[in-house]
Amino acid sequence: MLIDEMRKDLSIKGRNGISFLLSASIIWLIITIIFMQSIEIAQKNIWMLFSTGLMFPLSVGVSYILKADWKFETNALGSLALYLNLAQIIYFPILFWSMLKSPHDAIMIFAIITGAHLFTYGWLYYAKPYYIAAPIIAVGMMFLGLYTTTDNLWLIPFSMVGLLFMLSMALNMSYRKLVKRI
Repeated sequence: MLIDEMRKDLSIKGRNGISFLLSASIIWLIITIIFMQSIEIAQKNIWMLFSTGLMFPLSVGVSYILKADWKFETNALGSLALYLNLAQIIYFPILFWSMLKSPHDAIMIFAIITGAHLFTYGWLYYAKPYYIAAPIIAVGMMFLGLYTTTDNLWLIPFSMVGLLFMLSMALNMSYRKLVKRI
């Protein structure tokens, strides 16, 4: 029972991780703009990777605005959030392979990795929307990638913006319900 209380505490203090998702939405919007440019796909992929460097500073800023505590020094599960996020990096060799061997698929693979890694946050933040959104994003991005032409690759990051924003709204509703119950 103690772990459930820790998870609820993490959910409330961290606002279900919404600040990170809103930051990710901004980054995916930047990636959308990159993929709308008429530059070579290799350059688009490099700029896509560079844009992810904005994640931490944006998350700090959005967390400040939302008054979300993501440091979690008082909750032992707090460091688990960091490990779950770092686990995403383990899949980056697949992304790097695609950038070299199938550069047009790199954006799809990055979107799949991003979506799939969200699944474990459902348990951590005591929030069902993560359980629903992660497979929808991962499978949806795969199908979108299969049917998107080279000229329309921007549809993949644009769709990610919309899906992450919808997930943020669902998590905000989940957060409000949890706060109301407690």
